[in-house]
Amino acid sequence: MRAGESFVSAPGKSILHGEHAVVHGKVALAVSLNLRTYLRLVSTSSGEVCISLPNIHTFRSWDVAALQSLLSGRKAACGSSEELDLELLERLREFAGVTEGSTDSGGLAVLAFLYIFLAVFAGAEALPSLRVCLWSELPTGAGLGSSAAYTVCLSAALLSTKGTISSLLTQQQETARWSDKDLDLINKWAFLGEKIIHGNPSGVDNAVSTWGVLRYHAGKITPLSRVPLLRILLTNTKVPRSTKLLVSGVKDKINKFPSIMAPVLESVDAVSRTCELTLEEMTTEGASAQHYDILEELMDINQHHLNVMGVGHPALDTLCRVTLARGLHSKLTGAGGGGCGITLLRPETPTWAVQEAGQELREAGFECWETSIGGPGVLPHSPSSLPQGVLDVLTSC
Repeated sequence: MRAGESFVSAPGKSILHGEHAVVHGKVALAVSLNLRTYLRLVSTSSGEVCISLPNIHTFRSWDVAALQSLLSGRKAACGSSEELDLELLERLREFAGVTEGSTDSGGLAVLAFLYIFLAVFAGAEALPSLRVCLWSELPTGAGLGSSAAYTVCLSAALLSTKGTISSLLTQQQETARWSDKDLDLINKWAFLGEKIIHGNPSGVDNAVSTWGVLRYHAGKITPLSRVPLLRILLTNTKVPRSTKLLVSGVKDKINKFPSIMAPVLESVDAVSRTCELTLEEMTTEGASAQHYDILEELMDINQHHLNVMGVGHPALDTLCRVTLARGLHSKLTGAGGGGCGITLLRPETPTWAVQEAGQELREAGFECWETSIGGPGVLPHSPSSLPQGVLDVLTSC
């Protein structure tokens, strides 16, 4: 096991195009959102394992000996990244006091941490003493992949500490990128954590948080490397919604009007594919005004399609109206019915337009962040590469 201190970060996720259509076999593009979750792991000699999650006011610690006893008879069974060891998970539920079907975010986060920790170190001679702190820029429950960023950070840090994947950073480096083989292993462990938290996730959120940008089609996830960094305004309408009900509503509409809805789904598929080609051109040929024109038109087209599917909302209409009044183009991202939306910002977009739009949206009760999409997935860091405010939080845990 590697001793010392390590820092890791992983991004949230946004669906650029293909929401809902992806459920019916069409292409979706999912991109990293540069609001990140950060982790600090410190090896100690305290005989304890501690986790601090200040965003959700969760702070827990356990004796290593108590955790070790939970592995009795399970070491061979639980060390796999391919599937959950349901018996170990049941032991952990009882140990941590997290009942089946619980929606308590703190309890589920603790459960996922304990499982990944014990399973990753199951084959070791003894469990290590560790202190782990995570802090996130992502809001929880907004459909932006906060839980996936959490499980990806945990998986990368614990696998690196165990020595299963490379530790990467030399003293001269501020950050680096793991190999595809290491990223694949991080993604598999993170997916197990997502299953613990969500039950039956698609795997898209943890894959985006691991790789950065991907295409999702017919259950196949393909990481994309040729994608530019795009500035956006992210808006959370804070309107609650049920993804399950929205997905069901789209299915009902398709069944009721198959000849009308089938072309809509095909058009959304074409939007995703056209956007993918445009992003690749922007990377290989250099971004032009014409490229941004295409991206804006695609956002407008897809937003209209999503309204046709019945997943729009007056709050999202407000977002589109407020931003379009400043020449900016927006669409919902994710399930719709409220939730979040993204607004594309061109390189020449004036600061006043972004500030005015943000101010009007906040006055409507929304939350806004100026950020970017298309950045890197999970990364190791040196302390000097982290924002000072983030470092202050992580080192105070």
